[in-house]
Amino acid sequence: MTSLLDKLKLPYALKELSAKQLDQLAGEIRKKIIGVTSQTGGHLASSLGVIELTVALHAIYDSPKDKILFDVGHQSYSHKILTGRLERFDTLRQYKGLSGFPNIAESKHDHFTVGHASTSISSAVGLVKARDLSEDDYSVVAVIGDASISGGLAFEGMNNAGDLKTNLVVILNDNEMSISKSVGAISNYLTAVRTSNFYVDIVGRVERLMKKIPLGTSAFEWGKRLKDRTRQIVTDFKVDVIFEELGFKYFGPIDGHNIPLLMSTLHHAKEIQGPVLVHVLTKKGKGYSHAEVNPTKFHGAPPYYIKNGKAKKNGSGISYTAVFGKTITRIAESNKKILAITAAMIDGTGLNEFVQKFPKRFFDVGIAEEYAVTFAGGLARGGFRPVVAIYSTFLQRAYDEIIHDVCLQNLPVVFAVDRGGIVGEDGATHNGIFDMAYLRTIPNLVVMAPKDEAEFQDMLFTASEHNGPISIRYPRGSGPGVNLSEEFKKIEIGKGEIVHKSQGTSHKLIIAIGSMVFPAVEAAKKLGDADVINARFVKPLDKELICKSVKNAKQVVTVEEGTLQGGFGSAIVELLQDEGINIPVKRIGLPDEFIEHGTREQMLDIYGLTSEKIYQVIKCL
Repeated sequence: MTSLLDKLKLPYALKELSAKQLDQLAGEIRKKIIGVTSQTGGHLASSLGVIELTVALHAIYDSPKDKILFDVGHQSYSHKILTGRLERFDTLRQYKGLSGFPNIAESKHDHFTVGHASTSISSAVGLVKARDLSEDDYSVVAVIGDASISGGLAFEGMNNAGDLKTNLVVILNDNEMSISKSVGAISNYLTAVRTSNFYVDIVGRVERLMKKIPLGTSAFEWGKRLKDRTRQIVTDFKVDVIFEELGFKYFGPIDGHNIPLLMSTLHHAKEIQGPVLVHVLTKKGKGYSHAEVNPTKFHGAPPYYIKNGKAKKNGSGISYTAVFGKTITRIAESNKKILAITAAMIDGTGLNEFVQKFPKRFFDVGIAEEYAVTFAGGLARGGFRPVVAIYSTFLQRAYDEIIHDVCLQNLPVVFAVDRGGIVGEDGATHNGIFDMAYLRTIPNLVVMAPKDEAEFQDMLFTASEHNGPISIRYPRGSGPGVNLSEEFKKIEIGKGEIVHKSQGTSHKLIIAIGSMVFPAVEAAKKLGDADVINARFVKPLDKELICKSVKNAKQVVTVEEGTLQGGFGSAIVELLQDEGINIPVKRIGLPDEFIEHGTREQMLDIYGLTSEKIYQVIKCL
């Protein structure tokens, strides 16, 4: 069979292809994605699930004139292949290669740089209103998953779109799955379908979908009353769904892998005036058996062997995420007040064991970081010790809630800030480089970062006993590999430690935090004339230890895996100025820019956060 993918001028040639050729093209794209991600890793399952949908979208709409937006964007691989990036697709998620997400700097077909969930509808509403104000003529389509639509921002966008009554198409990609099992309380939702055989499966899926949408008790009762009318709704092909109450004309649910059906529905939706929602049913991991069976494993997969789906390289050592999960579970065994909360990231935050042992003390709130934090505040006010486990980049979404609903009231909430620092291949939208800067400014909040796995355990125990808000940030991947103690040790709040003392007269004082302590010690050993402090705390700083140590130094160097703007080094400078200490300070950290994708090791080296690069900088001072 002659290959189509390499010969066609895409996406423009799609309109000339037969249904059979479109199916062939989808198969070739699927094979390409599997082949490349087996080498580079990536978001495989979600991308495989939307190939037919993406082909249909580009066959009906005229990109880039028409704007197609992908929520989160980890499902955009087929979109990239169809929009002129086939030849570079082998560079996916590699340094200086293609981003794993839509990126406006990468292609005119990418209309928003994205990476976080629930944003596409709100962004699309802004685009359609800009179109209307400019009296322009183009279509806007927002593709959003059933997990992302549970986020509050998605419904804020839908609410506004329904009120504006302007032309917009929302594609609800319903694959019954987020990264973790989709959750949420909501009204039962029943929809019209065309055949009774189809009904049984569809209604179950739609009801599970609608359980994610926060519509309140009254809507729940309304849904229960409609249940007895289900057969009548099915028979009459009547559409009576909650999306229409939000001002959308509703189509579906339809088979998301049937290209002709998709194209027919999308063509009809394009011609309708006002906002339209097309509900498509897809299978995550479609076409690759290992991803179909275990879509969570292949949500964000490392390089793997295509034949058996096994990872090509197993990580060495226990990860900080695993240490967190095991430690918080142990602490919870003796402290009945400990609760765990996450936002649709059970696996990602390492809480699997906690869920199994304490199901009634665990809460997955779905993609709702703001709610997770305020919910934790309520639990703390009620006498419990909630631990909120969220990636650094996603915790940014709950900044006001941290201030207003937790810290203002000095409530004992523990923030376990995973993926603090550079995360690697997911790039700018996922690097957690701002948390030390944005958390240290908040009154009442203690901000910690461990140098290794053992100290991390002790910090978690300390946090569980602390009578106020406290955060612990830790990096992606494994630590230095120190032995873990069976006993927990409480760390005095605000107390650092000297971890390296020079043999001779010290002329330099290195103050490091978290993941940069060990590289700083290695650099100091090579320098021979530097002491190293493990600060442990970004806030409060150990003023006594730092001021005492500075007396013996002629130069202070701070090292952090975070942004220099307002970060840990800035806190040290402020402390020295407040204490009237006049000494040169060199801050080593990440510059005032978004850090792009590449391996974590590459990016640390590029930005001077390896022991050798730290040594080279300090040697020249």
